[in-house]
Amino acid sequence: MIGLESPVTTVLGDSKKSGKLTANLHLHTVGDLLRHFPRRYLETGKLTDVDDLEVGQMLTVIGEIESSKEHPYTDRRTGRAAYRLESVLRTGGPRLRMTFFAKKHHVSQWRLRQLPPGQRGLFLGKAETFNGQWKLTNPRMVLFGPGDADGSGGQGSPAGIGEADDIAAVEAIADLYPIYPLTKGIESWDLQRAITFARSVVDDLPELIPEAVRRELGLLDIVRAYDLIHAPDDRAQVHDAQRYFRFEEALVTQLVLGRRRRAVRDLGAVARDGGDGALLRTFDERLPFTLTAGQRTIGADLEADLARPHPMNRLLQGEVGSGKTLVALRAMLRVVDSGGQAALLAPTEVLAQQHHRAITALMGDLAAGGMLGGAPEGTGVELLTGSLTRTQRTAPMSRLASGESGIVIGTHALLEDKVQFADLGLVVVDEQHRFGVEQRAALTDKTAGTPPHVLVMTATPIPRTVAMTVFGDLETSTLTELPSGRAPIQTSVVNLLDHPGWMT
Repeated sequence: MIGLESPVTTVLGDSKKSGKLTANLHLHTVGDLLRHFPRRYLETGKLTDVDDLEVGQMLTVIGEIESSKEHPYTDRRTGRAAYRLESVLRTGGPRLRMTFFAKKHHVSQWRLRQLPPGQRGLFLGKAETFNGQWKLTNPRMVLFGPGDADGSGGQGSPAGIGEADDIAAVEAIADLYPIYPLTKGIESWDLQRAITFARSVVDDLPELIPEAVRRELGLLDIVRAYDLIHAPDDRAQVHDAQRYFRFEEALVTQLVLGRRRRAVRDLGAVARDGGDGALLRTFDERLPFTLTAGQRTIGADLEADLARPHPMNRLLQGEVGSGKTLVALRAMLRVVDSGGQAALLAPTEVLAQQHHRAITALMGDLAAGGMLGGAPEGTGVELLTGSLTRTQRTAPMSRLASGESGIVIGTHALLEDKVQFADLGLVVVDEQHRFGVEQRAALTDKTAGTPPHVLVMTATPIPRTVAMTVFGDLETSTLTELPSGRAPIQTSVVNLLDHPGWMT
């Protein structure tokens, strides 16, 4: 019995071709083959009556190559060698001369190998005349496989693709011919034939979309979706099949992300309830402005997330100037009040330095905890970047390891094994798309057993549908208003040759 897990050899038949599918297209099973969808569809239309052609007419014809010959020539425009391949096509009516142009010899040779005498196929192009002969220039084509000398069709051709079976072949192709992603040694017809056979023998197709959902949304069932994606009669059927598989993909993505969210919740984390709140309270009292409604609402959401005994995973998005850094800083201060530490990971050294300057300016002497002149309820705020020398890194790394400093801002330098924390409770990642999964994991792994809370910030507008798929394992918060009195952001291009002092 052939099923989705059966080797692809069971439907392709040719072990050599199966090996190429496995090695080059990673199609190992029948299920993989069925999921190898066409990349486009060729509109073949009906066969053209070659006995009644008109100049400029678009024609579709099945024929057999009678001869092919390469002619080198010199391109008048470039003065370089070029190549013209002339092939004569027998059609059952007047012969058609097909011309293919190539600038490279190996391309012309490849086309010559494609069109040996006896090769049969479906050819589409604009009918023209030259020296009293009908011709096609660079026609599109679907090759069936080499035919026998008597035109009866050869190995690798559709069953019985001889002169007597042209009509049956065209009916099998229909008005839309699927064009699949291919690899060397595999023709589109090979794949279509194997997929057609697989569709006819595989019955156990798992339906992931519940019937009630399909009925409500007007979706096909999975069997019909496979039939129409591989053998549609028209574009509407292609659309219906693609709609089914897109919804299925979105459903599977959300199920995976939902499972990931549940797995994160099951991990457990240290609840950061804010302790006595002295640092955050003092910071808020010193702010020279009032938080926006959005900052207060999202701040409350973050406090609730941090107080839970499982890791926070939240995406904070908002345009430049909306106050994301302030919201993140207040969450970091809450973690410090709870006895933990917070790290802000920036993608570039310039951005890390900007964050460090902005945060230390906002905190004032609260950022000099443990130092002469620092506030008693303050904490240390460190900067770690790749440009610091080993000597310059020693002191801040020591303060982080001992817990003396509660906040660190840095770049990839934070990911190094030598950087250790006393109690890392919150990781803030700025512009997450600039970091790989392994890089983010390297920082969140710097905890003793329990994962830290994670806050991701981005100024890149993320459509809701993209956020659901790319950041679907994160809760999403959006700052939609700018603080009052904030000047609008202006972007300018500065010529550094004229203003070298602008380079910092």
